[in-house]
Amino acid sequence: MPSLKGSKVLVTGGAGHIGSHVVDAVLSEGASQVVVYDNFAEGNLRNLESALETDQVDVVARDIRDYEDLEAAMKGCDFVFHTASIMLLEARVLPRKAIETNITGTFNVLQAAAKHGVQKVIFSSTGSVYGEPLYLPMDENHPYNNETIYGATKIAGEQFCRNFHREHNLGFVALRYFNVYGPREAHKGVPASMVYHLAQQMRAGQRPRIFKHGEQKRDFVYVKDVLEGSIRALDVQTSGIYNLGTGQARSFNELVDVLNKCLGTSFQPDYIDNPHAHYQNFTQADLTNARSALGYEPRFPLEDGVRDYMQWLYPDK
Repeated sequence: MPSLKGSKVLVTGGAGHIGSHVVDAVLSEGASQVVVYDNFAEGNLRNLESALETDQVDVVARDIRDYEDLEAAMKGCDFVFHTASIMLLEARVLPRKAIETNITGTFNVLQAAAKHGVQKVIFSSTGSVYGEPLYLPMDENHPYNNETIYGATKIAGEQFCRNFHREHNLGFVALRYFNVYGPREAHKGVPASMVYHLAQQMRAGQRPRIFKHGEQKRDFVYVKDVLEGSIRALDVQTSGIYNLGTGQARSFNELVDVLNKCLGTSFQPDYIDNPHAHYQNFTQADLTNARSALGYEPRFPLEDGVRDYMQWLYPDK
Protein backbone atom coordinates (compact mmCIF):
# COMPACT_ATOMS: atom_id res chain seq x y z
CA MET A 1 0.00 0.00 0.00
CA PRO A 2 1.23 3.54 -0.72
CA SER A 3 1.96 6.13 1.94
CA LEU A 4 -0.09 9.31 1.69
CA LYS A 5 1.84 11.06 4.46
CA GLY A 6 1.28 14.79 4.33
CA SER A 7 -1.11 14.70 1.37
CA LYS A 8 -4.52 16.31 0.95
CA VAL A 9 -7.20 14.06 -0.51
CA LEU A 10 -10.71 14.86 -1.69
CA VAL A 11 -13.34 12.11 -1.77
CA THR A 12 -16.55 12.82 -3.66
CA GLY A 13 -19.42 10.80 -2.25
CA GLY A 14 -17.26 10.38 0.84
CA ALA A 15 -20.21 9.56 3.11
CA GLY A 16 -21.35 6.71 0.88
CA HIS A 17 -20.73 2.98 0.85
CA ILE A 18 -17.35 2.86 -0.88
CA GLY A 19 -16.42 6.51 -0.31
CA SER A 20 -16.55 6.30 3.49
CA HIS A 21 -14.22 3.29 3.46
CA VAL A 22 -11.84 5.26 1.23
CA VAL A 23 -11.88 8.12 3.76
CA ASP A 24 -10.85 5.75 6.56
CA ALA A 25 -8.16 4.16 4.39
CA VAL A 26 -6.47 7.37 3.26
CA LEU A 27 -6.39 8.57 6.86
CA SER A 28 -4.71 5.34 7.94
CA GLU A 29 -2.22 5.73 5.08
CA GLY A 30 -1.12 9.10 6.45
CA ALA A 31 -3.15 11.76 4.65
CA SER A 32 -2.91 15.01 6.59
CA GLN A 33 -6.28 16.31 5.40
CA VAL A 34 -9.31 14.66 3.82
CA VAL A 35 -12.14 16.63 2.25
CA VAL A 36 -15.43 14.75 2.14
CA TYR A 37 -17.50 16.27 -0.66
CA ASP A 38 -21.05 14.88 -0.53
CA ASN A 39 -24.54 16.28 -1.04
CA PHE A 40 -25.93 13.62 1.35
CA ALA A 41 -28.70 12.65 -1.06
CA GLU A 42 -27.52 9.07 -0.55
CA GLY A 43 -24.53 9.32 1.78
CA ASN A 44 -24.93 8.94 5.51
CA LEU A 45 -22.97 10.87 8.14
CA ARG A 46 -22.95 7.78 10.36
CA ASN A 47 -20.58 6.17 7.86
CA LEU A 48 -18.01 8.78 8.89
CA GLU A 49 -18.26 8.36 12.66
CA SER A 50 -14.70 7.13 13.15
CA ALA A 51 -13.21 9.56 10.63
CA LEU A 52 -14.90 12.55 12.23
CA GLU A 53 -13.27 11.72 15.55
CA THR A 54 -10.08 13.15 14.05
CA ASP A 55 -9.43 16.81 13.23
CA GLN A 56 -8.19 15.92 9.74
CA VAL A 57 -11.57 15.63 8.01
CA ASP A 58 -13.52 18.50 6.50
CA VAL A 59 -17.06 17.87 5.30
CA VAL A 60 -18.35 19.97 2.40
CA ALA A 61 -22.07 19.35 1.94
CA ARG A 62 -22.30 20.30 -1.71
CA ASP A 63 -23.14 18.73 -5.07
CA ILE A 64 -20.61 17.80 -7.76
CA ARG A 65 -22.89 19.52 -10.27
CA ASP A 66 -21.95 22.84 -8.62
CA TYR A 67 -18.59 23.53 -10.23
CA GLU A 68 -17.64 26.63 -8.26
CA ASP A 69 -18.14 24.89 -4.90
CA LEU A 70 -16.27 21.82 -6.10
CA GLU A 71 -13.40 23.83 -7.52
CA ALA A 72 -12.99 25.74 -4.26
CA ALA A 73 -12.98 22.52 -2.23
CA MET A 74 -10.28 21.00 -4.44
CA LYS A 75 -7.65 23.69 -3.88
CA GLY A 76 -4.43 22.18 -2.62
CA CYS A 77 -5.52 18.57 -3.16
CA ASP A 78 -2.95 16.00 -4.23
CA PHE A 79 -5.36 13.16 -5.02
CA VAL A 80 -9.08 12.79 -5.72
CA PHE A 81 -11.24 9.70 -5.30
CA HIS A 82 -14.38 10.28 -7.36
CA THR A 83 -16.97 7.85 -5.97
CA ALA A 84 -20.09 10.08 -6.12
CA SER A 85 -22.67 8.73 -8.54
CA ILE A 86 -26.32 8.15 -9.32
CA MET A 87 -26.64 4.37 -9.31
CA LEU A 88 -28.25 1.93 -11.72
CA LEU A 89 -31.79 1.70 -10.35
CA GLU A 90 -32.19 5.44 -9.75
CA ALA A 91 -30.79 6.16 -13.20
CA ARG A 92 -33.61 4.11 -14.71
CA VAL A 93 -36.30 6.32 -13.19
CA LEU A 94 -34.37 9.63 -13.14
CA PRO A 95 -32.24 9.53 -16.29
CA ARG A 96 -31.77 13.30 -16.52
CA LYS A 97 -30.49 13.46 -12.96
CA ALA A 98 -28.13 10.58 -13.71
CA ILE A 99 -26.78 12.34 -16.79
CA GLU A 100 -26.32 15.63 -14.93
CA THR A 101 -24.64 13.98 -11.94
CA ASN A 102 -22.59 11.22 -13.52
CA ILE A 103 -21.59 13.02 -16.71
CA THR A 104 -21.58 16.75 -15.92
CA GLY A 105 -20.47 16.06 -12.35
CA THR A 106 -17.56 13.90 -13.49
CA PHE A 107 -16.54 16.54 -16.03
CA ASN A 108 -16.57 19.09 -13.19
CA VAL A 109 -14.36 16.88 -11.03
CA LEU A 110 -11.81 16.44 -13.80
CA GLN A 111 -11.85 20.10 -14.78
CA ALA A 112 -11.26 21.24 -11.20
CA ALA A 113 -8.55 18.59 -10.73
CA ALA A 114 -6.74 19.75 -13.87
CA LYS A 115 -6.96 23.39 -12.80
CA HIS A 116 -5.42 22.71 -9.40
CA GLY A 117 -2.70 20.31 -10.53
CA VAL A 118 -4.08 17.21 -8.83
CA GLN A 119 -1.67 14.33 -9.29
CA LYS A 120 -4.26 11.64 -9.92
CA VAL A 121 -8.01 11.04 -10.00
CA ILE A 122 -9.30 7.60 -9.05
CA PHE A 123 -12.64 7.25 -10.85
CA SER A 124 -15.26 4.72 -9.73
CA SER A 125 -16.53 3.09 -12.90
CA THR A 126 -18.46 -0.17 -13.19
CA GLY A 127 -18.55 -3.59 -14.79
CA SER A 128 -21.98 -2.56 -16.07
CA VAL A 129 -20.25 -0.94 -19.05
CA TYR A 130 -19.75 -4.43 -20.49
CA GLY A 131 -23.48 -5.20 -20.61
CA GLU A 132 -24.37 -8.78 -21.48
CA PRO A 133 -20.95 -10.42 -21.95
CA LEU A 134 -19.74 -11.44 -25.37
CA TYR A 135 -17.17 -13.65 -23.65
CA LEU A 136 -16.06 -14.54 -20.12
CA PRO A 137 -14.19 -13.50 -18.16
CA MET A 138 -14.56 -9.88 -19.27
CA ASP A 139 -11.24 -8.13 -19.76
CA GLU A 140 -10.79 -4.39 -20.16
CA ASN A 141 -10.78 -4.76 -23.95
CA HIS A 142 -14.25 -6.28 -23.96
CA PRO A 143 -16.46 -4.07 -26.18
CA TYR A 144 -18.94 -1.77 -24.56
CA ASN A 145 -22.17 -3.75 -24.79
CA ASN A 146 -24.09 -1.55 -22.40
CA GLU A 147 -27.85 -0.99 -22.72
CA THR A 148 -28.50 1.21 -19.66
CA ILE A 149 -28.40 4.93 -18.90
CA TYR A 150 -26.19 4.21 -15.90
CA GLY A 151 -23.65 2.30 -17.95
CA ALA A 152 -23.66 5.02 -20.61
CA THR A 153 -22.84 7.67 -18.00
CA LYS A 154 -19.89 5.63 -16.75
CA ILE A 155 -18.62 5.10 -20.29
CA ALA A 156 -18.74 8.88 -20.72
CA GLY A 157 -16.80 9.30 -17.46
CA GLU A 158 -14.08 6.94 -18.66
CA GLN A 159 -13.82 8.83 -21.94
CA PHE A 160 -13.54 12.15 -20.08
CA CYS A 161 -10.72 10.67 -17.98
CA ARG A 162 -8.85 9.72 -21.15
CA ASN A 163 -9.46 13.16 -22.65
CA PHE A 164 -8.22 15.08 -19.60
CA HIS A 165 -5.17 12.83 -19.43
CA ARG A 166 -4.37 13.51 -23.07
CA GLU A 167 -5.18 17.23 -23.08
CA HIS A 168 -4.10 18.25 -19.56
CA ASN A 169 -1.74 15.46 -18.48
CA LEU A 170 -4.10 14.63 -15.59
CA GLY A 171 -3.27 11.22 -14.13
CA PHE A 172 -6.21 8.86 -13.68
CA VAL A 173 -7.17 5.31 -12.88
CA ALA A 174 -10.71 4.20 -13.70
CA LEU A 175 -11.77 1.17 -11.71
CA ARG A 176 -14.56 -1.01 -13.05
CA TYR A 177 -16.13 -2.33 -9.87
CA PHE A 178 -18.12 -5.50 -10.24
CA ASN A 179 -20.92 -6.42 -7.78
CA VAL A 180 -19.79 -4.77 -4.55
CA TYR A 181 -21.30 -5.70 -1.18
CA GLY A 182 -20.37 -5.09 2.43
CA PRO A 183 -20.67 -2.82 5.47
CA ARG A 184 -22.15 0.70 5.24
CA GLU A 185 -24.51 0.09 2.34
CA ALA A 186 -27.86 -0.12 4.17
CA HIS A 187 -28.53 3.62 3.70
CA LYS A 188 -28.75 3.03 -0.06
CA GLY A 189 -32.13 1.30 0.27
CA VAL A 190 -33.21 -0.51 -2.89
CA PRO A 191 -29.83 -0.03 -4.65
CA ALA A 192 -28.03 -1.85 -1.82
CA SER A 193 -26.47 -5.16 -2.82
CA MET A 194 -28.27 -8.40 -3.43
CA VAL A 195 -26.31 -9.89 -0.52
CA TYR A 196 -27.75 -7.29 1.86
CA HIS A 197 -31.36 -7.63 0.68
CA LEU A 198 -31.41 -11.42 0.71
CA ALA A 199 -29.87 -11.46 4.20
CA GLN A 200 -32.54 -9.06 5.44
CA GLN A 201 -35.30 -11.24 4.02
CA MET A 202 -33.88 -14.37 5.58
CA ARG A 203 -33.33 -12.74 8.96
CA ALA A 204 -36.99 -11.74 8.87
CA GLY A 205 -37.98 -15.38 8.36
CA GLN A 206 -38.77 -15.03 4.67
CA ARG A 207 -37.66 -17.13 1.74
CA PRO A 208 -35.06 -15.22 -0.30
CA ARG A 209 -36.51 -13.90 -3.57
CA ILE A 210 -34.31 -14.40 -6.62
CA PHE A 211 -34.97 -14.43 -10.35
CA LYS A 212 -35.90 -17.72 -12.03
CA HIS A 213 -34.15 -20.10 -11.78
CA GLY A 214 -31.24 -18.78 -9.83
CA GLU A 215 -28.54 -19.76 -12.31
CA GLN A 216 -27.62 -16.18 -13.15
CA LYS A 217 -24.06 -15.52 -12.04
CA ARG A 218 -22.31 -12.50 -10.58
CA ASP A 219 -18.78 -11.59 -9.64
CA PHE A 220 -19.66 -10.62 -6.05
CA VAL A 221 -16.75 -8.61 -4.62
CA TYR A 222 -16.40 -7.65 -0.96
CA VAL A 223 -15.95 -3.97 -0.22
CA LYS A 224 -12.66 -4.65 1.61
CA ASP A 225 -11.17 -6.03 -1.60
CA VAL A 226 -12.51 -3.09 -3.59
CA LEU A 227 -10.98 -0.73 -1.06
CA GLU A 228 -7.55 -2.33 -1.26
CA GLY A 229 -7.60 -2.18 -5.05
CA SER A 230 -8.70 1.45 -4.96
CA ILE A 231 -5.85 2.51 -2.68
CA ARG A 232 -3.34 0.50 -4.70
CA ALA A 233 -4.43 2.50 -7.76
CA LEU A 234 -2.55 5.48 -6.33
CA ASP A 235 0.75 3.71 -7.07
CA VAL A 236 0.00 2.91 -10.73
CA GLN A 237 2.51 4.75 -12.89
CA THR A 238 0.50 4.60 -16.13
CA SER A 239 -3.03 5.93 -16.35
CA GLY A 240 -5.62 3.38 -17.41
CA ILE A 241 -8.71 1.31 -16.71
CA TYR A 242 -8.80 -1.80 -14.52
CA ASN A 243 -11.35 -4.37 -13.37
CA LEU A 244 -11.90 -4.93 -9.66
CA GLY A 245 -13.74 -8.12 -8.78
CA THR A 246 -12.87 -11.58 -7.50
CA GLY A 247 -12.46 -13.22 -10.89
CA GLN A 248 -15.10 -15.78 -9.87
CA ALA A 249 -18.72 -15.97 -11.06
CA ARG A 250 -21.13 -17.35 -8.45
CA SER A 251 -24.79 -18.15 -9.04
CA PHE A 252 -27.72 -16.65 -7.14
CA ASN A 253 -28.51 -20.16 -5.89
CA GLU A 254 -24.98 -20.45 -4.51
CA LEU A 255 -25.36 -17.10 -2.75
CA VAL A 256 -28.51 -18.34 -1.01
CA ASP A 257 -26.62 -21.46 0.11
CA VAL A 258 -23.77 -19.35 1.49
CA LEU A 259 -26.20 -17.08 3.35
CA ASN A 260 -28.01 -20.07 4.84
CA LYS A 261 -24.73 -21.39 6.22
CA CYS A 262 -23.69 -18.01 7.62
CA LEU A 263 -27.09 -17.24 9.16
CA GLY A 264 -27.85 -20.75 10.40
CA THR A 265 -31.01 -20.97 8.28
CA SER A 266 -32.30 -23.43 5.69
CA PHE A 267 -34.49 -21.42 3.33
CA GLN A 268 -35.25 -22.48 -0.22
CA PRO A 269 -35.34 -19.70 -2.82
CA ASP A 270 -38.59 -18.08 -3.85
CA TYR A 271 -38.17 -17.78 -7.62
CA ILE A 272 -39.74 -14.73 -9.27
CA ASP A 273 -39.87 -13.34 -12.80
CA ASN A 274 -37.19 -10.87 -13.80
CA PRO A 275 -38.93 -7.53 -14.53
CA HIS A 276 -35.89 -5.90 -16.15
CA ALA A 277 -35.70 -5.68 -19.94
CA HIS A 278 -31.93 -5.14 -19.91
CA TYR A 279 -30.15 -7.29 -17.37
CA GLN A 280 -26.64 -8.67 -17.01
CA ASN A 281 -27.18 -12.36 -16.46
CA PHE A 282 -23.48 -13.05 -16.00
CA THR A 283 -20.48 -11.05 -14.80
CA GLN A 284 -16.94 -12.23 -14.23
CA ALA A 285 -13.90 -9.98 -14.09
CA ASP A 286 -10.63 -10.80 -15.77
CA LEU A 287 -8.07 -9.59 -13.22
CA THR A 288 -4.92 -10.07 -15.29
CA ASN A 289 -4.24 -6.34 -15.68
CA ALA A 290 -5.23 -5.44 -12.10
CA ARG A 291 -2.86 -8.09 -10.75
CA SER A 292 -0.02 -6.89 -12.97
CA ALA A 293 -0.39 -3.12 -12.59
CA LEU A 294 -1.97 -2.76 -9.14
CA GLY A 295 -0.61 -5.84 -7.39
CA TYR A 296 -4.27 -6.53 -6.65
CA GLU A 297 -5.24 -9.92 -5.27
CA PRO A 298 -8.75 -10.37 -3.82
CA ARG A 299 -8.69 -11.90 -0.34
CA PHE A 300 -12.39 -12.60 0.17
CA PRO A 301 -14.08 -15.35 -1.82
CA LEU A 302 -17.85 -15.26 -1.46
CA GLU A 303 -17.94 -17.54 1.58
CA ASP A 304 -15.41 -15.44 3.53
CA GLY A 305 -16.81 -12.08 2.46
CA VAL A 306 -20.40 -12.96 3.34
CA ARG A 307 -19.33 -14.45 6.68
CA ASP A 308 -17.40 -11.30 7.59
CA TYR A 309 -20.29 -9.10 6.48
CA MET A 310 -22.92 -11.05 8.42
CA GLN A 311 -20.81 -10.80 11.56
CA TRP A 312 -20.69 -7.03 11.10
CA LEU A 313 -24.35 -6.72 10.09
CA TYR A 314 -25.74 -8.95 12.85
CA PRO A 315 -23.31 -8.82 15.77
CA ASP A 316 -25.97 -10.36 18.05
CA LYS A 317 -26.22 -13.50 15.91
